[in-house]
Amino acid sequence: MLSLQDIVVRLAGRTILDNASAQLAAGWRVGLIGRNGAGKTTLLRLILGELGAESGRVAIARGLTVGTVAQEAPGGATTPTEAVLAADRERTALLAEAETETDGLRLGEIHERLAAIGADAAPARAASILSGLGFDTEAQARPLSSFSGGWRMRVALAAVLFARPDLLLLDEPTNHLDLEAALWLEEYLKRYPGTLILVSHDRDLLDSVPDHILHLESGRTTLYAGNYTRFTRTLAERRLQADRERTRRDSERARIQAFVDRFRAKASKARQAQSRLKMLAKIETIADTAIEPPPDLSFPPIKPLASPVITLEDVAVGYDGRAVLRRLSLSLQADDRIALLGANGNGKTTLARLLAGRLEPLAGTMTRAGKLKVGYFAQHQIEDFTPSRTAYHHMAERLPEAREQKVRAALGRFGFSGDRAEVAVESLSGGEKARLALALIAQDAPQLLILDEPTNHLDIDARAALVEALNDYEGAVILVSHDRRMLETAADQLWLVEGGTARPFDGDIDDYRRLVLGRAGGGRDGQARRAAPPNTKVARRTAAERRGETAPLRKRLADVEARLDALGREKAEIEAALADPATYDGPPARVTELGRRKSENAAALAVAEAEWLAAGEALEVAKGEGG
Repeated sequence: MLSLQDIVVRLAGRTILDNASAQLAAGWRVGLIGRNGAGKTTLLRLILGELGAESGRVAIARGLTVGTVAQEAPGGATTPTEAVLAADRERTALLAEAETETDGLRLGEIHERLAAIGADAAPARAASILSGLGFDTEAQARPLSSFSGGWRMRVALAAVLFARPDLLLLDEPTNHLDLEAALWLEEYLKRYPGTLILVSHDRDLLDSVPDHILHLESGRTTLYAGNYTRFTRTLAERRLQADRERTRRDSERARIQAFVDRFRAKASKARQAQSRLKMLAKIETIADTAIEPPPDLSFPPIKPLASPVITLEDVAVGYDGRAVLRRLSLSLQADDRIALLGANGNGKTTLARLLAGRLEPLAGTMTRAGKLKVGYFAQHQIEDFTPSRTAYHHMAERLPEAREQKVRAALGRFGFSGDRAEVAVESLSGGEKARLALALIAQDAPQLLILDEPTNHLDIDARAALVEALNDYEGAVILVSHDRRMLETAADQLWLVEGGTARPFDGDIDDYRRLVLGRAGGGRDGQARRAAPPNTKVARRTAAERRGETAPLRKRLADVEARLDALGREKAEIEAALADPATYDGPPARVTELGRRKSENAAALAVAEAEWLAAGEALEVAKGEGG
């Protein structure tokens, strides 16, 4: 269906794609993955015909339609329903023609074609998609001009889903969605009837939807069968095999070179030495795998505070004197890890701003610890950077009395080492801007972190690093995110914000997912959104017990995965040093030390892998018993 043949693309003197090739069959759901800046969006633009390749060829089967989300959000007086229905251009054109056509024969052909494409059912299908993406019945009839840009981008997504192109290209489709809409989209894409290429950093989405993974690295593409988890295992196995083969070839190369060096000057051995040189030339070099380490997003130690750090008693909060949330009676302990659930527009950000001290209560009593420092991350902060100033300048402003070395060290932990700290913010990627915002927050050593959608621009490795940092962080965390894996591994309590208030949710993320999809099945209108979760005493007690049992297991699994990553990086460093001929020119003790470290690393890896398997099995058993 789609063929990429030796594609080469260079932009601004940098090679983005370097002889990239792949063959995709009809009906495949492909996850396109790679680090930020690897060229994923460039590849999608090539397939769409928006960008030309320096060499190579993109071939798409004749007659197939290709669709993606429009880059500009729709607007004006058009309603979401009208905008979505207009995405089916054939239906729109046929209906317009039917209104003016006077020829009876042609009119019959038009109605026959309308029946064939299911034109009568189109409004119901459009309403179903819009409902799944969070538009209730009233919202579907409002003008687009009354919605924010994020909601209008949801309409653009709904339009391309409604059009059902033969090849659907989606680039980070969940960035403008809340958790509820992201869960619905996941289920929808699993049943998508055409071919799908999905760019995402959401690991759960990549595990659930794709049946193939196209990995973009160093300008090259490699196709793997299966989902993201299977890809990571296969990639690790291939890299391990490559490391072993590289070690074997380096050893063989060193042995032959030693023979040549020893006997080249001896006439009796000259011919054999020349033969060995020919053998040496034929031993293909396997390039060392350059694995870029993820950034260290760790937060500094804090000055502990006594619990509770914040108490709300019958609080109301809102804007311009109008309450968005009422009857808030909640308590935040010094080490709580809480995820806020609820559809966009229900008040999650309002509650986050209240807890951050950005909003004052309209009624009720709010008590805060006197020395409480809050680190608040929100998407608008990324846009508030001075575009022409560098990461170094922003950090130096935050640390006016610090020496240059301390400023650079603070940036280096978050991935801004060396020259990267001197790049203007306007030239940074979205993920880099998010990391800079987190770096600035960390310098105050806050006892409470409030993170509102911190992962929108972070790649998979950076998201994992953030989860690890949050699990090591000593203070309290309030988290708003549509990344289900982050919620599962970084939070151990859930607060549901809906119906004009917020309360603890008795259940885990799986319970909430079933609740959301159950509502979506019956239509996500306003009444469905306000429906309460199951609240019998037995259900609450069972859900609370299961949450208490599985939270430590999820934490244990995340900790072991982080340790495996660190041991893997250490292993690569040791093997690279042992493969370097210069190592053997130095003190013999250096080689001995590397050999000792290699043995210890191998033993630690074996233990960690066994712990990982045990932790995963224990979590699955706990979930099974709970279900």
